[in-house]
Amino acid sequence: MDLGSLIGLVLGVVMVIFGIVSSGGVAAIANFIDVPSVIITIGGSLSSCIACNKMSDFTAGLKGLGLAIKEPAVGNAADTIGNIINLANISRKEGILALEEAANGIEDEFLKKGVNLVVDGTDPELVRAILETDMSCLEDRHKVVIGFWQKWGEMGPAWGMIGTLVGLVNMLKNLSDASTIGPNMAVALLTTLYGSLIANWLTGPVGTKLGVNNNLEIMMKSITVEGLLSIQAGENPRVIEEKLKSFLPPSARNTIGEGGGEGGGEG
Repeated sequence: MDLGSLIGLVLGVVMVIFGIVSSGGVAAIANFIDVPSVIITIGGSLSSCIACNKMSDFTAGLKGLGLAIKEPAVGNAADTIGNIINLANISRKEGILALEEAANGIEDEFLKKGVNLVVDGTDPELVRAILETDMSCLEDRHKVVIGFWQKWGEMGPAWGMIGTLVGLVNMLKNLSDASTIGPNMAVALLTTLYGSLIANWLTGPVGTKLGVNNNLEIMMKSITVEGLLSIQAGENPRVIEEKLKSFLPPSARNTIGEGGGEGGGEG
């Protein structure tokens, strides 16, 4: 569970409720609940998302909420670099064909695929092309989900304004009864509030977090590609470690142990 996303979403609700209760008491919460406004804003904005996507992409987009609040399964860069250095040491001591047996214990399917390509003697440029194509297709799938949340974020305030205009038209049609103006105006403004909440509390943060997770996964796979190609080229494990550390911020580089290990200083 990604505590940052979960805490942020929960705190957003708490802040809104606090603002309502602090100025109007607990009873004021009922003033901010209006079913027709919910239907217009949420239903209307989702209908636009349905129109913009295939149904499979729409359902995948909705599932993105779970991905945003769940800890990414890609691990961390230090572990990935450590795995690459271990493979580099095996290759240096036992030969590159020894990586085939080592690949059997690898859980990362992308890394395993790359190792098998290297062991099979695939041309380095072809190895890079195959793995980068895999990365590109993965990123395209991620962008579909991210795009869904971005589009919903655009449509929420727009449909909130539509709901407000509908409410204003109804209010102006009944100006003869002055007692209804205030309540009708309040209801009309609720759709704008709901639209703003959709964009700033839900879709904006979720879309951004999905983008962060995407960038993290692409970085991890880029580390894997560079590491495997370096192993295939027969580079020293210590050199490979220093090369892969360049993907990390300086503050994180010291968390990775000496990658040269056994054989790091040979030949």
